Amino acid sequence: MPQLTKSAELFEKAKKFIPGGVNSPVRAFKSVGGTPVYMAKGSGAYLTDVDGNTYLDYVGSWGPFILGSMHPRITAALEYTLKNIGTSFGTPIEMEIEIAELLCKIVPSLEMVRMVNSGTEATMSAVRLARGYTGRDKIIKFEGCYHGHGDSFLIKAGSGALTLGAPDSPGVTKGTAMDTLNATYNDIDSVKLLVNENKGQIAAIIIEPVAGNTGVIPAKPGFLAALRELCDQEGIVLIFDEVMCGFRVALGGAQSLYGVTPDLTTMGKIIGGGLPVGAFGGKREIMERVAPLGDVYQAGTLSGNPLALTAGLETLKILIDENPYPELERKAVILETGFSDNLKKLGLNYVQNRVGSMSCLFFTDTPVVNYSTAVTADTKKHGKYFHSMLDQGIYLAPSQFEAMFISFMHTDEDLEKTIKANYNALVASGK
Repeated sequence: MPQLTKSAELFEKAKKFIPGGVNSPVRAFKSVGGTPVYMAKGSGAYLTDVDGNTYLDYVGSWGPFILGSMHPRITAALEYTLKNIGTSFGTPIEMEIEIAELLCKIVPSLEMVRMVNSGTEATMSAVRLARGYTGRDKIIKFEGCYHGHGDSFLIKAGSGALTLGAPDSPGVTKGTAMDTLNATYNDIDSVKLLVNENKGQIAAIIIEPVAGNTGVIPAKPGFLAALRELCDQEGIVLIFDEVMCGFRVALGGAQSLYGVTPDLTTMGKIIGGGLPVGAFGGKREIMERVAPLGDVYQAGTLSGNPLALTAGLETLKILIDENPYPELERKAVILETGFSDNLKKLGLNYVQNRVGSMSCLFFTDTPVVNYSTAVTADTKKHGKYFHSMLDQGIYLAPSQFEAMFISFMHTDEDLEKTIKANYNALVASGK
């Protein structure tokens, strides 16, 4: 069991100056209990905390580190930019054009793209654009899908909101809540019902094509295509939130994997290579409504800054040059199979969902296809499981409702260690 003396001291100090002692809720370990671990360093597939303990990292900064932490090409590129270019100018730079062109080449839906500073900025901006483009006010999202902390999205949200058991946040106005309609993930009839009840009022349908903030929930075959058809029929803007799954499940995102093209796409995480970044883009006729070309306002002081773009560009170039996806799939299958074998040995019927290098082990025997089935998971057992894995040097997301991310840097030996730890942790969590 790792000693967390310094982490505990830092957490007590942090609580005096930072709400809850953390700058993002799920980091507080509230749903699993115990002391948050303060990290001192990341390298490859490993993290080292302030007390000197080392862990295999399956959080990967919540997704960006598909190539592991401190990749030498990315680090070298950042060092060059820092020494020879600068951090930010508040002016256009050539690198903005380079990454925009590359994104439009890679992602099927993109004809134009605007860089922002976070996934939340991207989703907020995309919804505003959809409303401006259609002249309508209401949006449809899906229960348990988390699209950042914008007011429109904190209605039956996933991720940290679901982890804390408080999906509806005070501070969101009644008017905003009334304009946000919640459908059931993987249930096209629930969407059609809302559209029919609000005929001509729906500006956008926003969805994670692979839900990664309620654990991991893939779209059922035909569901995304049915959404595309419905949006075409009703003049609704279809938005894929690929902040998490974009470039993670496939180079072109889930839309290339499933062959369904949205009108707008939001991105983040991997396109920043570990630095804060986001982007939204899509059809030219819609994107041309964004200021200064159009009348839908969006701006950001640090948008397209050299450091974030350097890390993002280098990450994308590596993904193109080295194509790690077959190897990531091989590793993901090893882990999934190992976990499945452990469950069988112990007579457990827990559910595993996986798409590419994103996965989740749900502590329930109910197939997890949407929000209501996800929340059947036993969070107390998961908490015991989490701490047992932590004690064995495996760092997972401190929530039942978050994804597990495999990186290219995880070795077969790392995976075998994780499988053995999984067996021990399943025993420790109790049947």
